[in-house]
Amino acid sequence: MSSIKLYPPKPEKVYFYGTCLVDMFYPEAGMAGIQLLEREGIEVIFPQDQTCCGQPAYTSGYHDQAREVAAAQLKLFPQDYPIVLPSGSCAGMMREHYPELFAGQPEAALAENVASRIYELTEFLLHVCHMQIEDKGEPIKVAMHTSCSARREMGLGEVGPALLKKMGNVEVVEQARIKECCGFGGAFSVRHPEISEAMVNDKVKAITDTGAQQLVSGDCGCLMNIMGANEFQAQQGLVQEVKGEHIASFLWRRSNES
Repeated sequence: MSSIKLYPPKPEKVYFYGTCLVDMFYPEAGMAGIQLLEREGIEVIFPQDQTCCGQPAYTSGYHDQAREVAAAQLKLFPQDYPIVLPSGSCAGMMREHYPELFAGQPEAALAENVASRIYELTEFLLHVCHMQIEDKGEPIKVAMHTSCSARREMGLGEVGPALLKKMGNVEVVEQARIKECCGFGGAFSVRHPEISEAMVNDKVKAITDTGAQQLVSGDCGCLMNIMGANEFQAQQGLVQEVKGEHIASFLWRRSNES
């Protein structure tokens, strides 16, 4: 269980760590996250040399390789500004596991410092910015999927839904398997494809059973996994197809529709 985090006043500047999946598959989510922060009056600094946080290697047991990748990230945030990530998975890696990964290493103090400044995007918008948002979209039913890392490591299971409930035309519907993994788990879905498939099929059914028109998530890996399975099942006539979107994109789009 993640330790209780004390939230600071809204800062003038933050660093934005985009993550690999946002960079490669959901760049609009990264841009939306930056735009939401800028609308709150915050200057966003995007370190150009950022790469991977090291999580794939770390969770696969390759700690030396993970440490090498992660060490390069530690150098990206020299000023004492918060570091905001549009991913509970990557944020969990940096906040919860960097201190452990670098324990006894020359970078230990720097890793502790960086970890103490990590915030997942929705957490930051809700608890630091106290964001108020005007919903300009049409009435819609939305299901929220919170990743295992965000829910269990970061303790953020209620944060995404709380932001969505600030939107006047959004009805948040809760799936029966709200706390269950979608089966992605990065390398888990590759190593155990049959188990992963069964898990995501259960997740898709639980989501579509709610009658939701839209699925949102704060983690792109989960979003890709669930939406890929939903599309396939919908083509087979097994479930209703739903739209999928990163929560940052959803919040930005709905608050800017004419």
